[in-house]
Amino acid sequence: MNSKSKYILTIDVGTGSGRSIFFDMQGNQVSSAQREWLPKSDPKYPGALDFDTDESWRLIVETIREAMSKGNIDPADVAGITATSMREGMVLYNKDKKVIWACPNVDSRATDEVVEMAKKDLAKPIYKIGGDWLSIISPPRFWWIRKHKPEIYDQIAHMHMLSDWVLFELSGRFVTDPSIGSSSGIFDLTERQWSDEIVEIADLPRGVYADVCESGSIVGEVTKQAAEATGLKEGTPVITSGGDTQLALVGVGAVKPNMYTLCGGTFWQATLVSEKPLYDPEFRLRLGCHAVPGQWMTEGIGFYLGFTMRWFRDGFCQEEKRLAEEQGKDAYAVMEELAATMPAGSNGVNAFFSYVMNVKYWRHGPPSFVGFNIVEPEKTGKAACIRAIEENAAYVTRSHFETLTELSSNPPSEITFAGGSSKGFLWPQIIADVMGVPVNIPLVKEATSLGSAICVLMALGECKDWDDAVGRVVHWDRRIEPDPKNHQVYNDTYKRWFEIYDEMLPIADKGLSPSLWRAPGI
Repeated sequence: MNSKSKYILTIDVGTGSGRSIFFDMQGNQVSSAQREWLPKSDPKYPGALDFDTDESWRLIVETIREAMSKGNIDPADVAGITATSMREGMVLYNKDKKVIWACPNVDSRATDEVVEMAKKDLAKPIYKIGGDWLSIISPPRFWWIRKHKPEIYDQIAHMHMLSDWVLFELSGRFVTDPSIGSSSGIFDLTERQWSDEIVEIADLPRGVYADVCESGSIVGEVTKQAAEATGLKEGTPVITSGGDTQLALVGVGAVKPNMYTLCGGTFWQATLVSEKPLYDPEFRLRLGCHAVPGQWMTEGIGFYLGFTMRWFRDGFCQEEKRLAEEQGKDAYAVMEELAATMPAGSNGVNAFFSYVMNVKYWRHGPPSFVGFNIVEPEKTGKAACIRAIEENAAYVTRSHFETLTELSSNPPSEITFAGGSSKGFLWPQIIADVMGVPVNIPLVKEATSLGSAICVLMALGECKDWDDAVGRVVHWDRRIEPDPKNHQVYNDTYKRWFEIYDEMLPIADKGLSPSLWRAPGI
């Protein structure tokens, strides 16, 4: 490593935004920049959402240059660069290495193909090899492209995932790692490699899959073209990190089995690290390779939990946004101050957005609030709605952790909560109160990016092993103890929330009101 090297650059491609963050070699965040985006719908195909690689790369370049400028960072001082991303999203290239098709994780156009594959009895064998149901993984998408876009299908020469796309833009190399690669549904989890068996039984393209390197591997260098675009130095090492959730686990020190972690961003992931794949015989949760070699993770996903708060902020909280600007605060902080005036249970207001994950039959009800008392608006107004949104997230989380406990026979004694949703004071307390166990909050909330930085440290030989790396850079902000009285309240409201949600699901099932989201084929 260059003796002058002082910084690590991590790039994060999320569902709702892209960001670049510079860390120093001790894991301290130096500067960052972010641009929001949304997937682009295609009205010709229901559920179709495209990922615009040209526009997204332009925005990522902006974040790199802005973060470098804000941190007054000399490109020669950057030791290494890596990228993480939402999982499941995939990118296809032709023989000239040009992108010909890309989608994000929430693309659900392949409904008919999911049904067709299920009828051919492919779902269970794919789950037992690759750890996920058909809903949003790559095999049905390949079938959809073959049926609807044969001119694209015939050109496919290379395939990999979204974080891999960033590494390609930087280095020109097609590569993946087990953590992000296993989100494709084409991986053999045990072997941590592309599955020839899935390719065969699902009749998928042959010979197009990227080379697999474990997280924390140097796979190339910044090319001249990428250097000119980004302002980075040509020749800077490019390093694998991987899937956003697995990197968040690394970023909070979850590099050993039997650690429970909650990663709260646009989506929420309730996870458990294990020393072997924990396949769910009831096909409720999904699993994938951990970024740490020889380890795996099982997870339940809270759909759009963080994004629901963003929607409510932008749709209903203009006054709170104004106050936040005047007071130099984050708008979410002002919203939580308002929500904290409400008691546990939000005076009977329930928010119904995300439902509990069930990969075999994953659907949600119509986005709704239930329980308003119009005679006492001060008790069931905006403040109650904000708190109810946070309680919705906590209820979904508790259910996922209960299933993980069932699979592992190892209940959590504490939980680590990381990601953007952990920045506030109220949401972590609600999690602790609903779960009834302490919640630990790391100092660096952008755990995914910190986990990526740890991969760079490992690749550069700065740390002897994963334990050494997290001991060096992972630090703690606070520990939140549950309130016993609130926990008792939530034991009751938790059960009632499920009873009401089960009554609401038929509204969406009958098409009377749109579902928040339903998996293809459901």
